[in-house]
Amino acid sequence: MDEDTRYEAVSSRDARFDGEFFFAVETTGIFCRPSCPAVTPKRRNVRFFPTAAAAHGHGFRACRRCRPDAVPGSAEWNVRADVVGRAMRMIADGVVDREGVPGLAGRLGYSARQVQRQLNAELGAGPVALARAQRAHTARTLLQTTGLPVTEIAFASGFASVRQFNDTIRQIYARTPTELRAEMRARQAANAAGIPLRLAHRGAYAAREVFDLLAREAVERIEEVVGGPGARTYRRTLRLPYGAGIVAVDERSDGPWLEARIQLTDLRDLTTAVQRLRRLFDLDADPYAVAERLSADPRLAPLVAARPGLRSPGSAEPEEFAVRAVVDREEAARLVETYGKVLDQPCGGLTHLFPEPAALTGHPVAGPLATALADGRVRLDPGADRDEAERALVALPGMSPRAAALIRMRALGDPDVAPDGGADDESWRPWRSYAVRCLETADRQERRCGVA
Repeated sequence: MDEDTRYEAVSSRDARFDGEFFFAVETTGIFCRPSCPAVTPKRRNVRFFPTAAAAHGHGFRACRRCRPDAVPGSAEWNVRADVVGRAMRMIADGVVDREGVPGLAGRLGYSARQVQRQLNAELGAGPVALARAQRAHTARTLLQTTGLPVTEIAFASGFASVRQFNDTIRQIYARTPTELRAEMRARQAANAAGIPLRLAHRGAYAAREVFDLLAREAVERIEEVVGGPGARTYRRTLRLPYGAGIVAVDERSDGPWLEARIQLTDLRDLTTAVQRLRRLFDLDADPYAVAERLSADPRLAPLVAARPGLRSPGSAEPEEFAVRAVVDREEAARLVETYGKVLDQPCGGLTHLFPEPAALTGHPVAGPLATALADGRVRLDPGADRDEAERALVALPGMSPRAAALIRMRALGDPDVAPDGGADDESWRPWRSYAVRCLETADRQERRCGVA
């Protein structure tokens, strides 16, 4: 998009572009999402930025009305397999907070200077600024949805000090942490119900199909789907960098978001837990772009129209999904019971964490994959090179090309994968994963109707 096209999107308050770019108003010092309901500023006063971090870096503050820091992430980072795309996925997963820029660069196979240069050139902000913007959003969420002490929130959000936390909040939101907290409608302590969150998405969201899939795949002790159709809740356990977590996501929603609750043994894991949920539920997808491309195919057009906002779910635990891709559901449940770690505080039917790969290296079916995951020959983290990962998977004993492609689609969140070679239609690129989901969903519906 050129700047004139972006301004047209701002003038029409087009929500399709929320998170794809941001606009700032020089006369007010504020930056917004394209769909901001405020009066459209004059073109000569508007500047455009690819990221919120770039707007922060130029001295602009987040709009209090449209909250641009809370928009869905750009689907571009899921599509792209280059260094910038991989870097953005890892920054979102908290790698910079945990390992610093050297750690990010090492995972990418580049020097810290090269990573800094590439991100600055394309996004207008380096890895530290991008991570800082994410920390600020996490902090605002905790300030306005929990009753946690400010000091705890500072460190849970990833800040190195309370002073750094206070300075960042003042700079980005033009308010103190206390003032931000005072704006929330009702204070809620971080109790047994968990931290309440709204996970934003753009466009329509086919929740029923996503929850149907999660219900079919759920493995006892680590996952469950409770409630009736249209009002279900998906719950599962998570193994996180600093501890364990339990998350719950509701199918029913009254806005462009999914309601979620997260319980953590260590609040520093909040950002990582949120990003894993976003990948699992495919919340950063661009349903408009997907529908436009797939609707051009006469075979898919009626299927796309029948299911607006159909998503291609990812995974909350990539290594877990890879193992589950090579064993059946019953065997996965046995692995959890035999090798999984028991939670210190079980919650209902959720009692375990899925076993780490190192515990499964002797398994007759999953052993080769588990060994490769444990020793690093196969990487499935958010910044993994997808082509390299698939090649390494196919080289493993007993790994079929279809299983490797499925792992690439779900564990690595690749939107352009066709597990069945017969569905490899070039006209569907870069959204072949969605085409496959569309066909599988329609086929399942037809078989259900046939049985009925």
